[in-house]
Amino acid sequence: MKDLVKYVAQALVDHPEEVSVNEIEGNQMSVLELKVAKDDLGKIIGKQGRTAQALRTLLSAASAKHKKRTVLEIIE
Repeated sequence: MKDLVKYVAQALVDHPEEVSVNEIEGNQMSVLELKVAKDDLGKIIGKQGRTAQALRTLLSAASAKHKKRTVLEIIE
């Protein structure tokens, strides 16, 4: 999951070297914290949050295969 989010985020931003993803695992749920450069924050969130919502939907579909819930948090 971590690699998927990192790959998609790096494709969207201007500074792909500054993309980092931190995973916090629990029993039933994992939290992925996505951190990007300040200039790229708008590109990750998108207009009215559409890009962020699409990332979350993609992550939800991928994590359903592993029977685990994964949440994406975008860190400023």
